[in-house]
Amino acid sequence: MPIRSLPTVSEPWKLNEREQLRREHHEADVVVIGAGILGCAVSVALAQQGRSVILLEKSLKEPDRIVGELLQPGGVSALEKLGMQDCLEDIDAITVEGYDVIYYGQEVKIPYPENAGAMDNSTTPEKSAKRKRPEGRSFHHGRFISRLRQKAMTTPNITIFETTATDLVWSGHTNQVLGVQAQTKGEKDYFFGSLTIAADGYASKFRKEFITRTPIVKSKFWGLELIDADLPLPNHGHVILGDGSPVLLYQIGTHETRALVDIPEGLPSASVQNGGVKGHLRNVVLPSLPESVKPSFEAALDRDRLRSMPNSWLPPSVSRTPGVIVLGDAMNMRHPLTGGGMTVAFNDAVLLSQLLAPSLVPRLDDTKVVLMQMKRFHWQRKNLTSVINILAQALYSLFAADDPQLKALQLGCFRYFQMGGQCIDGPVGLLAGIIRQPFVLFYHFFSVALYAIWIYVGQGNPVLLPVRMIASVGIFYKACVVIFPYIAAELRT
Repeated sequence: MPIRSLPTVSEPWKLNEREQLRREHHEADVVVIGAGILGCAVSVALAQQGRSVILLEKSLKEPDRIVGELLQPGGVSALEKLGMQDCLEDIDAITVEGYDVIYYGQEVKIPYPENAGAMDNSTTPEKSAKRKRPEGRSFHHGRFISRLRQKAMTTPNITIFETTATDLVWSGHTNQVLGVQAQTKGEKDYFFGSLTIAADGYASKFRKEFITRTPIVKSKFWGLELIDADLPLPNHGHVILGDGSPVLLYQIGTHETRALVDIPEGLPSASVQNGGVKGHLRNVVLPSLPESVKPSFEAALDRDRLRSMPNSWLPPSVSRTPGVIVLGDAMNMRHPLTGGGMTVAFNDAVLLSQLLAPSLVPRLDDTKVVLMQMKRFHWQRKNLTSVINILAQALYSLFAADDPQLKALQLGCFRYFQMGGQCIDGPVGLLAGIIRQPFVLFYHFFSVALYAIWIYVGQGNPVLLPVRMIASVGIFYKACVVIFPYIAAELRT
């Protein structure tokens, strides 16, 4: 069933005709599958340009997920560019000022950089002068999604239908996608558009038709909701490192804090014999937490049902099929450790709307021009998305270290942060989506690797110095093994 939008334009007769086409004939310029983060954002962006948009979502109930709850400053900035910043209001969102990294009980505070305006190539001097230190936001995922959908519902030129997309409609003559086949209340339904955007998330049913790669999953995040947790550093995300995989803590409401625990596949301490996931959380994770957090974590463990989300990696791909674009998690995913997914999605919506603006692409059924713009989209998004994608995967490798070389790199990373200055401003600027320069990521990563080698060679018995110098080659080699496959994946089309 269609969900009513509130159209107001200067040519009511034209709007009424286009709205009638959407509601009665299910025809529009664009059909978007999935009213999630990317689907809502790109629908609003295109509708604001005067495009007629149909947005499809199988359920408009408030979703309940354990990820997609921390929006980095780069995502907040993109939301403002889309004119959707009000979606962060009235959802009990919490201001995020940076991170607190805890390594075997030692802490280092990593605030978002004060000189963020100078680091962001897209920031004008006027904006830089107005806002020196950026902020992120954390919140309940479902509340935020509901606000995004409400924004879409009240944006002229958008009609939302609650229906399940089941297949694509193809032209038998041109091998072009013409629209979407769906099931509405058990009845077959069809929606037609000059352009179809598949943004149906990490479990996309349309991905395999256009993307040969499949997501790689090596671990899951298991989530708990802590009540009135006493965090070591309020208004900061917490990354806890120890003998196991990383644990994330960040407040998502006045009283609620999200705990995410990474558990790799086949982890012995999470086996059935050891009490399963709950056994791992109680026996391994709980003792490693800050003392102030333990009571609320244990209470949540006794109270909550355990929920999980796969930690997926899927390199980006170029859209090559006429009439359809695959976007969002359906096209590109990275480990959620750094909370970069929504930042990528909102920035993708900004860039796509710029490249498909009516001044550049008057008609979206001109598939040759659209596909040419999608090639530009693939490469222009790299300055931001390649940084976030590579950083997420590389940091996870270090933070989930399971061999001596990775452990050496993990220690080097923490000691690097402890030096402060550019040693934290650079990395957190990259993580926050503020610094959009892949070379800066390359510089800091290998600075960490060389610092880790210096620490490794310099510690211990001086008699063993020659042995340690030889072994340090293995640390540098491991650093290369960690980062270069992800760089290569970003350079492939």
